[in-house]
Amino acid sequence: MNIKSPKEITTATLQIGINKAGMPLPRLLIQAVQAGAFIAFGGIMSLIVGFGFPEITEANPAMQKLFSGMVFPIGLILVVVLGAELFTGNNALLIPAYMNRQCSVRQILRNWTAVYFGNFAGALMFAWLLVYAVGLTAPEPYHGAIMKMAVAKTSMPWMTCFLKGIGANWCVCLAVWLAIAGHTLAEKALGCFLPVMAFVALGYEHCIANMFFIPLGMMEGADVSVAAFVLDNLIPATLGNIAGGALLVGSVNAYIHLRGQNSRN
Repeated sequence: MNIKSPKEITTATLQIGINKAGMPLPRLLIQAVQAGAFIAFGGIMSLIVGFGFPEITEANPAMQKLFSGMVFPIGLILVVVLGAELFTGNNALLIPAYMNRQCSVRQILRNWTAVYFGNFAGALMFAWLLVYAVGLTAPEPYHGAIMKMAVAKTSMPWMTCFLKGIGANWCVCLAVWLAIAGHTLAEKALGCFLPVMAFVALGYEHCIANMFFIPLGMMEGADVSVAAFVLDNLIPATLGNIAGGALLVGSVNAYIHLRGQNSRN
């Protein structure tokens, strides 16, 4: 494999970040809706496959996590290969350009805000139209599984959710970095697959995925309020995701590989 070096990867993110920061709002929102639907697609695959073999997973609980983890990465693969706009990936991708003084805080916040709500819209529309309305999670074991998942995600301590959010987006943004290293579809897909499979298997919290899982559980009858969804999961998971992506991937790699570089000098 003729992949990019760590410095070449981080240098490549400079132009990516500049392009994202200056993207027209209509295009940004459309591509954000796309990304939300792609992640939701990975989410329903992980639910159907992960909980579809109860005779195997009841005695081997790690198998359910492994099955889910092996199919969920299709969402990020679609995002990366097709150029959709994902909030969690952008948490890292705009930071090197900012640290190199090639985009502003205002541009970062504009991107993150538009993409976050665009992702939310895409995930909700997918959950309603292509999962709930067609009855994919109406039968067991999926019906019970998604309700239990929604309750579990909104019942953990706030700090636990925050820390799991850090872990999730550390993995997701490492996956994005690995995908940038590749040139072929196979290389990019493999880069996305390994860290994302790991975060799903470990049970970390990804805010965009939760925009699909928790509302779907609520649609199916889970005893979860909108307030619990937002306050007990979405906020801490989002803050953790920002920390995991912006600090542990974007900032760290920019500091290591781009220190002293500045295209405006």
